[in-house]
Amino acid sequence: MKIRVYYEDTDTSGFVYHSKYLNFCERARSELFFSRGISPIDGNSHFVVKEISAKYLKPAKFGEVLQVHTEVLELRKASIKLLQTIFRDEVQIFSAEILLAHLINSKPSKIPENILEIF
Repeated sequence: MKIRVYYEDTDTSGFVYHSKYLNFCERARSELFFSRGISPIDGNSHFVVKEISAKYLKPAKFGEVLQVHTEVLELRKASIKLLQTIFRDEVQIFSAEILLAHLINSKPSKIPENILEIF
């Protein structure tokens, strides 16, 4: 997914603020669902972030176009571990391993088959 860096994404130096990289990853995960015509929240069924391990490799700047890639690392009954990487052109500038837990009515629950197909 392509993302342009806007002024609101940067700090006073014009570099992307550290928390915005996580927003970019969240946006890309949501877009996986939206691009298939469904919502990432279905009634009381949704994912929550359980763990994140992030590596900031190079800074991104105001006006740049970034590409977010999402890859499944591990799939379990009620959770999924993703590797999300952000590139500027061909240069990787950020990566994060993100563990998502699937919840129904606020309790860990088996991921439905139609959701598994998305990943």
